[in-house]
Amino acid sequence: MSTTIKVLIVDDSAVVRQVLTSTLDGVSGIQVIGAAPDPIFAMKRMESEWPDVIILDIEMPRMDGVTFLKKVMAERPTPVIICSTLTEKGAEVTMQAMSAGAVDIITKPKMNLKTFLLESKNTIVDVIKAAAQSRPGKMKFTGATCSSDPFRANSHLERPMVETTDRVIVIGTSTGGTQALEFLFTQLPRTAPAIVVVQHMPEHFTAAFAKRLNSICQVTVKEAENNDRALPGVILIAPGRKHMLLQRNGAQYRVCVKEGPLVSRHRPSVDVLFRSSAQAAGANAVGIILTGMGDDGAHGIKEMHDAGALTVAQDEASCIVYGMPKEAVKLGGVDVSLPLSAIPQLILQAPSRRQFKKN
Repeated sequence: MSTTIKVLIVDDSAVVRQVLTSTLDGVSGIQVIGAAPDPIFAMKRMESEWPDVIILDIEMPRMDGVTFLKKVMAERPTPVIICSTLTEKGAEVTMQAMSAGAVDIITKPKMNLKTFLLESKNTIVDVIKAAAQSRPGKMKFTGATCSSDPFRANSHLERPMVETTDRVIVIGTSTGGTQALEFLFTQLPRTAPAIVVVQHMPEHFTAAFAKRLNSICQVTVKEAENNDRALPGVILIAPGRKHMLLQRNGAQYRVCVKEGPLVSRHRPSVDVLFRSSAQAAGANAVGIILTGMGDDGAHGIKEMHDAGALTVAQDEASCIVYGMPKEAVKLGGVDVSLPLSAIPQLILQAPSRRQFKKN
């Protein structure tokens, strides 16, 4: 890819095409090479010049966005950003696109669309630059199982009793995280330890994501609500636009879901979850930082490490974007980097740092 990011916009809204094109015009390092009203026109445009990043609407005439996305991923995996309406229906369809290989989401309201897009310029530019660094073809794990994981060599580690809530797994991720989490959670049995997750995602979309995962996983997956208990066999996903903290009440872990300012440029923030885990669970937690752009979670996982927790980063080779894990490693907050395929087994064993290092 050249130093200039070539962007193709595919959206049946003339307003979206015009505003996005004019918004990106003049942005250093980004060039809009075309704006197509539907995927058929887009495919013809791509015959002469292939984009580095595609901004794609979902509901369009002649061919829907998910079908087009699957064609692109089959022919030549390319970073695709979904431009989706901020509605429950839009969120559900977008989750299908994320599962098919899209790397990020730009939301658009039904009202005041032009104003919203103009005011969101900096966010849109950041998303495009992050997508351009991603490697959407990395997620090839169909048929993988825990029994073939490299971490299997440590299978004799002492397993905590799943009936207690003493052990808790906290996970943070961003770009590429929807595919990574889907892979991880579909590997887990109902007896998996309690898991709490921050995935950078807009409101409405986190509920749709949790609903989709719950339909394909043995474990229960839900969008977290304030005061939910962190229980074995249950995965709690932080809701969009709200922070989630882990708290301890006697022998129980619960989550606090609350409003608040952006932290590390995000809400929900991985740093918020990890820092609260360091305080509430200390060495009884396992912190895992997965694929994502930026540095959210790097400082928080360092606090978990300093509190005695086992801390794990997804390795560069299996990341769609090796940003957040890289920053966490640089800060010295990571005990071990593992390929994504090894992490389900680690989750099931939930070892302490002492157990892990002993083996």
